[in-house]
Amino acid sequence: MKNAILASLAIGASAVCVAAAHADTYPSKPITIVVPTAAAGSTDIMARLVGEQLQQALGQPVVVDNKPGASGNIGTEAVARAAPDGYTLLMQYSGYHVGNPALFPQIRWKTSDFAPIALVMRAPHVIAVSGTLSATNLKELIAHGQKNSKGLFYASSGNGSIQHIAGEMFARQAKVPATHVPYKGAGPVVVDLISGQVDMFITTPPSVIGQVQAGKIKALAYAGAKRHPSMPNVPTAAEAGLPGYEVESWFALFAPAKTPPAVVARLTAQIKSIVESEAYKKKVEDQGAFAAYMDPPTLAKFVDQETAMWSKVIKDGNIKAD
Repeated sequence: MKNAILASLAIGASAVCVAAAHADTYPSKPITIVVPTAAAGSTDIMARLVGEQLQQALGQPVVVDNKPGASGNIGTEAVARAAPDGYTLLMQYSGYHVGNPALFPQIRWKTSDFAPIALVMRAPHVIAVSGTLSATNLKELIAHGQKNSKGLFYASSGNGSIQHIAGEMFARQAKVPATHVPYKGAGPVVVDLISGQVDMFITTPPSVIGQVQAGKIKALAYAGAKRHPSMPNVPTAAEAGLPGYEVESWFALFAPAKTPPAVVARLTAQIKSIVESEAYKKKVEDQGAFAAYMDPPTLAKFVDQETAMWSKVIKDGNIKAD
């Protein structure tokens, strides 16, 4: 028995030493950040912005790998099943992370499959419409939807995304008939929104702000508590005639569960420096969002709170993944 105990202790000590050695040499090869959406959306933009800075800080290449499909579940599951060594990370947006478990009970991942690393951005949504649509403000959009026999066609980056939920919430609150048109990411939506294939896209500003500034898409309202400095002429939803309509997404970096704590600590320390830098804050603000950092324990608690809140919204609203 004594020998067995000593052997067990030796194995445990050996494992600790291996983990410590791994952390000391990390990273020794390229890091991949998986994005569970198509290119050009807010999640992709954040992954590339953070990845570029992380590459400079860590001295190893950081590659962004887009894995869209199945409402974000393909890319998310890929990271959940990846080796927990710090070389495969997930840039995740809140709609998938805390909404999908309630919308897709059969998905093959759960939030506990991930080790939180850091929150990197918070972004209230903007109600954006096609430049081909006659509506120039929110009240006109609502009137257009109510008068049109087909109502409004609103897009999302996938079934069960917060954009999907935001569209349902908008339709219910504004009393407008609406049809959901899911895509595999924000990039393809923007193309069809510009051409008028869909009427409305309620999304985080980074996905559309360039086209809004170019006049190809109209931003009718900001679904936050106050106006954003990069879009000072865009009223809040409350100011535009839809009080109480607020929708916010957040973006965070995760690793597979059981990633060595020392590796998580190294990553979150570097990301904290990135997110709190003035250069990063300006780039994010220019995109119509806000830089925001949370450490792993705070982010873990926040994820639990958000999961409970969105599960209730989905259940109370009887929102289904079509």
